[in-house]
Amino acid sequence: MSTTKHQQLALQSDDGHLHLPRRQKVWRGAAHAALIVALVLGLGAARVLVQRAASKAELEAQTLEGQRIFVTTVTPAPSKSGGVLTLPATLRGDNETAIYARVNGYVRKFNVEIGDRVTNGEVLAELDTPELDEQVRQAAAQVEQARANVVLGKVALDRWNKLFSQDSVAKQDLDTKQNAYDTAVAALAAAEANLKQLQATTAFKNVLAPFDGVITARNVDIGNLVNSGSSGVSLFSMAVTDPLRVFADVPQAYVKSIHVGSEVPVTQAELPRQVFKAVVTYVAGAIDIATRSLRIELMLRNPDGRLKPGTYVQIALPLAPAGAVAIPANTLLFRAEGPNVAVVDKEGNIRLQPIQIARDLGASLEVAQGLSSSDQIVLNPPDSIANGDRVTVVSAAKAAAGK
Repeated sequence: MSTTKHQQLALQSDDGHLHLPRRQKVWRGAAHAALIVALVLGLGAARVLVQRAASKAELEAQTLEGQRIFVTTVTPAPSKSGGVLTLPATLRGDNETAIYARVNGYVRKFNVEIGDRVTNGEVLAELDTPELDEQVRQAAAQVEQARANVVLGKVALDRWNKLFSQDSVAKQDLDTKQNAYDTAVAALAAAEANLKQLQATTAFKNVLAPFDGVITARNVDIGNLVNSGSSGVSLFSMAVTDPLRVFADVPQAYVKSIHVGSEVPVTQAELPRQVFKAVVTYVAGAIDIATRSLRIELMLRNPDGRLKPGTYVQIALPLAPAGAVAIPANTLLFRAEGPNVAVVDKEGNIRLQPIQIARDLGASLEVAQGLSSSDQIVLNPPDSIANGDRVTVVSAAKAAAGK
């Protein structure tokens, strides 16, 4: 090291001599420096340890918070009503019939069209019946012939009675004339009966309405040949539109809810926000084997004719409660032993309670056994929930706010 450098470090004085610091002073300074470094390092280590402890505590708190199960509960409600069962149904007229011809002939005239309202006895159509008319004339001629035979037989019988009284003829001959007269009388009676029958049949040349109603079909035109009987095509169809009959098939499971006299709402999709009232009038006495359902009939007033026979409608059948309490369907848990619900006890512990479902109403369930109205049931329970789990109950409002 040069003299200049010594002077810069204050190791050399002006007189040219080198003055080194004392060893004790140097060690004291080094000790002070080491102490300061140790303090700085200790403070840094302490800060790291404190931060690690705080982080660990926070992590443990977060872990515990994450392990907590927050649930919303509901209490079973008393089953005030079993709800309604919506079923398809069909409207029919109170009386419906197809009208056929009673005689053979041709359509000469028809007086009504579909949609016309007719009264009992009104003429719907008129028929020409040439064959029947000829039969009537022939029957009338047969009556006259039989009547002439009776007159002739009477004259002959009187003559033979007179001869027999004079012992001029045998008794057997008189009996023969008596038999001939009796046969002629019987033939006259038969001819007259046949004439009356044919004359009565001519009344069917006019096709009459059997009751008050509406014409729902006309299947004939002028000149059509029609045959008597119901084997062919009907001339007309008609129905009574007030009242209407409603037919529905009720599944076997709901048969006990059907009672004659019950009032049932009826709706039609094409008539929104309109509800019609029908009354159960008849209930079939047996279950249909093919469908396992029970046919019921309801009566529906239709004074303004808004509803038409043959329409597809729906009925809302009121159901009697099948269970003591009702719970939401989203409380149900399925386990190997059957349906369960998660009940929260007073200590906040979970108890899986088996239940017996009396009726599934879709959004709710009617429960016959297993629950009371004071039980706290978990809504939307997780599948992993088990007996003994501790849970924290929160209100529905807080749960909704958290979402």
